[in-house]
This record gives sequence, C-alpha cells and structure tokens, in this order.
Amino acid sequence: MGAGVMKSGGGGGGRRQRRRARRSQPMSEINVTPFVDVMLVLLIIFMVAAPLLTVGVPVDLPDTAANALPTDDEEPLTVTLTADGAVMIQETEVPMAELVARLRGVSAERDSDRIFLRADGGNPWDEVARVMGALNAAGFDNIGLVTDVGGPTLDGSDG
Repeated sequence: MGAGVMKSGGGGGGRRQRRRARRSQPMSEINVTPFVDVMLVLLIIFMVAAPLLTVGVPVDLPDTAANALPTDDEEPLTVTLTADGAVMIQETEVPMAELVARLRGVSAERDSDRIFLRADGGNPWDEVARVMGALNAAGFDNIGLVTDVGGPTLDGSDG
C-alpha cells in the first residue's frame, strides 16, 4: 500500500516540465495485491493447522519427557496396576473381577469422567490394555496414563 506518481498525459513543454508534472500528481489507487497474497497464505496455513489441533490424543508412556496433565477441582481418581498384577482403586486393592462394578459405583458419584491409570513399566501391554478396557466399560472415557517425568525424548536428548 503505497503512493506513486502517475505520468501526465499532456504534451508540449520540455524535459523539465515533464519531470515536474510526473512528481506533482500522486497516484490515488491502493494496491491490494500484496494484502490479498498475505491473506491467502494465512488462510492456507490455518486450513492445514486446524485439523492437526483437534486430532491429538494425549498418551503418556513410562519414562517420558511429557508435561503433567491438568487436574480438575475434584480429587483425581487413580487406578494402579502393580508389578505383581494387583489392581488398586486409589489405595484399596480390588479383585479384577470386581473392578468394573466398583468403578461404576464410583463414577455415579463423580462429575468428571477423568481417571488416571498408573501401571508398572514391567507389566505386559495386554494387562494394561485389559485394565483400560475395564475403565472404559465402567464409564470413564477420559483415561490418562501416568508416567514419571525426565525420560528420554525423541530428539535424542535426555530430558
């Protein structure tokens, strides 16, 4: 968006008069082409970036460099899977067969469907997945996997 000088259409006069005429008439048109170019580039950037912002699924695995998940006003509900395969709700051990029934009772009393799963790193993945399925069957759709911070990062540096 700048101002320029238009050529005068008049004839006659010498070289000096033509220079003076060119300088004296400001261009009154606004050049919007750079503005449109910038807007189109920004539109494309936002069209590409918007779907990426909504697809992310937070999954935290043992020994990661991940940040802590935000907590609600309620005390967070935690289910722990120990190294020997015992399942605990908060600090109470629960048989695997009773896990879904107990969690349904707890979910009826809570406002949030957020639950944290703490699993020992030595557990096989199928046991962890089985407990996650039980959490989902009990009505908890927002499952966060709890890990220790300070693990290795994907860029090769140790966090």
